[in-house]
Amino acid sequence: MTKTTVYFVRHAKPDLRHHDDMSRELSAQGLEDRRLVTKFLADKNVDVVVSSPYKRAVDTVKDFAIKQQLEIHIIDDFRERKVDSGWIDDFQSFCKAQWTDFNYKRSDGESLAEVQKRNIEALSQILDQYAGKTIVVGSHGTALSTVINYYDAAFGYAEFEKIKSLMPWIVRMVFEGKNCIEISSFRLIA
Repeated sequence: MTKTTVYFVRHAKPDLRHHDDMSRELSAQGLEDRRLVTKFLADKNVDVVVSSPYKRAVDTVKDFAIKQQLEIHIIDDFRERKVDSGWIDDFQSFCKAQWTDFNYKRSDGESLAEVQKRNIEALSQILDQYAGKTIVVGSHGTALSTVINYYDAAFGYAEFEKIKSLMPWIVRMVFEGKNCIEISSFRLIA
């Protein structure tokens, strides 16, 4: 069976002074660190680059895409979870509640179950569309963590806590058809 390789790229450090999730840009450090992504992916024979529509995710893979002369295809369902309409001060307690109960959500937010469902559906579509290819997906910490959890239920809150500060962070998944046969991760250090 044909193997498809997907490199999920969790975005580099964002500028948290801006609270709008969609337009939040990378910090100065994040702009520097995206070069680590470009260097890591340079020899991976990438065929396709897709991304969440969020600016920080697009900008993290943009340098690589430009250098490889690849278009970035925006896939809305790869976006990060919607937390709520407002800013949450005690974010750690909120995250723990969501990992404890995948259906927990704020009144105007998404549960991890909902985030996982739409990210897995988006992944399924690109596995069909680009079977046998090497794909880069510009992603987010929580969205990516729910994808890992889908294929490896042992990835839970404790594992999420360990990766929370890793930006950028790359997870490679290898598929035979839609069966994930390998998951490995890479911490990028300058």
